[in-house]
Amino acid sequence: MTTTEQAPAAAEPRRAGRQASFLAKAFGVTAVLSAAGSGLGLLRDLLLARFFGADEGTDAFLVSWTVPETAAPLLIEDAMAFLMVPAFSLALVLREEDPQGRDPVRQLTAVTLPWLLAGLCALSGATMLWAPELVHLLAPGLADPALAVTCTRLTAITILPFGAVGYFGAALRAHHRFTAPAAIYVAYNLGILAVLTVCHSFLGVRSAALGVAFGSLLMAGVLIGPYGRAIKQGRFRRSRGQRAGHRLLLSPLALLPVAAFTLTRQSQVFIERYLGSGLPPGTISHLNYAAKVSQLAMTAAILICTVTFPLVARALAAGDLVAARDRVEKDLGQAAAVVLAGMAFLIACAPAVVALLFERGAFSAADTEATAEVIQVYSFGLLAQALIGVMVRPFFSMRPAVRRADDPRPADAADRLLDWYPVGAMAVGLVVTTLVGVCTAPHFGALGLAAGNAAGITTTAALLLRGLALRGIALRTRRVLGGQARLVLAAVGAALAGAPVSQAIGSAPLALLAGGGAVLAAYLVLGVLLGARELAGPARRLLRLVRARATRPAAGAGEGAVPAPRLEEGTVPDGR
Repeated sequence: MTTTEQAPAAAEPRRAGRQASFLAKAFGVTAVLSAAGSGLGLLRDLLLARFFGADEGTDAFLVSWTVPETAAPLLIEDAMAFLMVPAFSLALVLREEDPQGRDPVRQLTAVTLPWLLAGLCALSGATMLWAPELVHLLAPGLADPALAVTCTRLTAITILPFGAVGYFGAALRAHHRFTAPAAIYVAYNLGILAVLTVCHSFLGVRSAALGVAFGSLLMAGVLIGPYGRAIKQGRFRRSRGQRAGHRLLLSPLALLPVAAFTLTRQSQVFIERYLGSGLPPGTISHLNYAAKVSQLAMTAAILICTVTFPLVARALAAGDLVAARDRVEKDLGQAAAVVLAGMAFLIACAPAVVALLFERGAFSAADTEATAEVIQVYSFGLLAQALIGVMVRPFFSMRPAVRRADDPRPADAADRLLDWYPVGAMAVGLVVTTLVGVCTAPHFGALGLAAGNAAGITTTAALLLRGLALRGIALRTRRVLGGQARLVLAAVGAALAGAPVSQAIGSAPLALLAGGGAVLAAYLVLGVLLGARELAGPARRLLRLVRARATRPAAGAGEGAVPAPRLEEGTVPDGR
């Protein structure tokens, strides 16, 4: 092999090391800040339970909270990211292809941002104007609709800042800047907590709605500065002889299936609250507290695809379907490994979790029992929720809303129809959710609604797994399903091992420690024995690290070793 042939081969390990360093650092920063945001969100829910309990007042507020709960996935977490991360990734690829041309990132911003802000202002005003009709539509059996209307008009303020946050965050993640986007929920929940603490005594539950509006403004403030700096750093300063460069085309119709999918996915909450409004007061609150605790188990799983999504989008923008497929398969396995550990823990220890977190003030022991039972049923749908979050991102990235003007691939009728496949899959899931909820809620109350949620979302996940192959990302289905089955078996065994340990201890903190320890130990041991790659691989690396440290000489260790390559935030995985 010649020297020129050896150079690319030698570069591959360095490039892989840089990518691993980049992903580890990005995930670490995102995980720490997201955990802080989730912790503050949990504290927010604890204060809501302590100050107001679970009654008709909290039911009214939670109906108004449907507005930010719908706006957040539509404008921050899902739809906006699905649209704008691939768009900004493509713009960055074009900038690298022609660094002497007009900056496509600034071109994209000029084409999309003004229209977005104008539309968000109009939507916010319309929600305030039609708040009474919206409340009646969402919860016709609500005990205090007037309070819900007041809170809805306050929470409608969130629509504009949420949209700006989603746009700025997508741009920053495409630039591989993760710190500021990860901090938004810290600012959001700090704003809510501040207003709630100061104003709850004289505004009642309205203070929570006001805090939601204030927190959304803080979120936008966190991202404005970093976004402006990221855009300015890519500006091309030549004033003469500048080529036109690649042009970007916006496909407005491509926005519709993304928005429709996000809304249909959020419609599970609408169905629960619609059916729950006819059940005894407090049912909607029990569902809400249970959902908030259950979703904590998904936080780390969603962080995985949040960090890796820009890599998938760049691979697809460059036409590298194999790299995109490999990354998606890894994400599916890693997300499942994380969320199933949380699922096993919640099934085994839900009563102790709720008692420790909520049972104080106006939140009674009966509320604890009802909420814990709902958490255990909800947990059966957590795996499907995580897998959908991983799969839908590359699905929509295959035909982004923004594309090259010289893209040779024609968009035929079959491609446009396939854009709506996730919406159809989610619609089928909603039908299952509704049927199960209608049939079981009269007999089992909130447990029936939670069971409908789990059944519907699992149906959607199964359909989306097939949809990725139709889209052109041919996952190795047998390999993916085999890995998922091993992890599920390990989680089932862990839940069965941890439940009796948790139930045998009366003290909630001790029950959590003992039950959680039993769940984690059983999950890791069973996963390794069953050959789950996502658990066996880290276990082997940990053992090698322990052995290396144990056998390393005390002095002179590591002399001559080459340090692992590191990437700074804002660089792409090849070091640029």
